[in-house]
Amino acid sequence: MARRILLSLALLVPACAVAFWTLTIPSAVPESGLAPHTANLANGRELFYAGGCASCHASPNQDDKTRLGGGLALKSDFGTFYAPNISPDPRDGIGAWSEAQFVSALKEGTSPAGEHLYPVFPYASYRRMTMDDLRDLFAYLKTLPPVAGRAPAHEPAFPFGFRRALGLWKLLFLDNAPFRPDARQSPAWNRGAYLVNGAAHCGECHSPRNSLGAVISGLRFTGGPNPVGRGWIPNITQHGLHDWSEDDIANLLESGETPDGDHVGSSMVEVVRNTAQLSADDRAAIADYVKSLPAVEGIAPPRKHEHHKHEH
Repeated sequence: MARRILLSLALLVPACAVAFWTLTIPSAVPESGLAPHTANLANGRELFYAGGCASCHASPNQDDKTRLGGGLALKSDFGTFYAPNISPDPRDGIGAWSEAQFVSALKEGTSPAGEHLYPVFPYASYRRMTMDDLRDLFAYLKTLPPVAGRAPAHEPAFPFGFRRALGLWKLLFLDNAPFRPDARQSPAWNRGAYLVNGAAHCGECHSPRNSLGAVISGLRFTGGPNPVGRGWIPNITQHGLHDWSEDDIANLLESGETPDGDHVGSSMVEVVRNTAQLSADDRAAIADYVKSLPAVEGIAPPRKHEHHKHEH
């Protein structure tokens, strides 16, 4: 009997290892999968600000937010992660990347070296962007100043340093459905839905997460603990913004001012710094979509966080 159990284990363990290795192979977009494309730099710039790229990737302690040398530390329950250099520097940044490698990072969460990227980089949202928009963003990034120097290596907590296991995380939590416009809604609403759920990745901060760091889908946009710092991120469904008008939301995205005359604080200051650069039409589109989010109560913040309701 013992010999039979040992034989079964001897067969089962290699089979499980092969299955794990097969299921967790990082996906990538092949060069052959990209059709000819003429870059639209104005569109790339709009997406750069919609995505808030500079908020994470600008080199700390300098005023020029187009110098994307990385280095910002993002602390979380899963370790400390450092935003990488995404300037056009050919050695330390993305200057030597191909379009396919860039698209693979944002669509599939796969690095040029063929490794899974940690989802602190919000590719779960970026993957909803169209291929043309991603290519326009890449073209715009290549026009910015090259910055030498690499960010520190990530410091994941045990056991999250084993990147291959991120393949299982992707299988469990990565939504493969592309963005599809809703024919019942207006073009502005659909534009807002596309930006909020894609480039602007609003749900990445404004949603609570489960024990494995994935957004709890039924509570998307209901706020929760700041995933990379102190404070409580507010509910932006109609449960939280029921008294706000679309104009109120659009005005906050431009000025940072709330309807009661207060101003946003914490990391939302950086968000507004970016959304203020968007076209008025795109801010209005975001407001149109956010105002339509049905009321969902979400998780109640601890009382000590109630005064941080406008932080993010």
